[in-house]
Amino acid sequence: MYRPLSKLTLTLLLLLIAPACFAERADRDKPVHIEADQVLVDDAQQISTFIGNVQMTQGTMVIRGDKIIVVQDNEGFKHGTAYGKTASFRQKREGLDEYVEGYGERIEYDTRAETVDFYVKARVKRNLDEVRGEHITYNQKTDIFQVNSSDASSASTPPKRVRAILQPKPKDGAAKPPAPDALPIKPSESISPTEE
Repeated sequence: MYRPLSKLTLTLLLLLIAPACFAERADRDKPVHIEADQVLVDDAQQISTFIGNVQMTQGTMVIRGDKIIVVQDNEGFKHGTAYGKTASFRQKREGLDEYVEGYGERIEYDTRAETVDFYVKARVKRNLDEVRGEHITYNQKTDIFQVNSSDASSASTPPKRVRAILQPKPKDGAAKPPAPDALPIKPSESISPTEE
């Protein structure tokens, strides 16, 4: 079967095109700020639920959604889950004037593992490269994406295809190639989800 090979090949391709730079390292030492229309805090369970136009910020990282649930463990690590028709994520890359942007109907951010998971119609964009699938894991420590074509919980539905757009590296002194017309996400200073 070719499916496992294609996932492995895509992961290897993303490793090869990624320069040795990662998510902004200083972000992990910054406080988490959350704004919403409404909040419910359960101190006994260490669970906070934010509802309505929610924005969670930690340094250069911004997660937006209709609802975000934050759970804090005994060691102070946080696990945030954002929900929305299209929830969004954006974070600056270490040492570069570039951002990683991602979208999905559910986004899970884990401060202990330093990972971000995107679920359902997931898209992640880095510079002009883009990957799409039903589940994308972005490891902030290693700058590695893992893309799956289907949600493991839905074994009854046939798997979808993983898609990637990988731009060639410009030669020294050459201008960066323009974004192709087929790319639905344009680089921007703010995140604005687009429908497929």
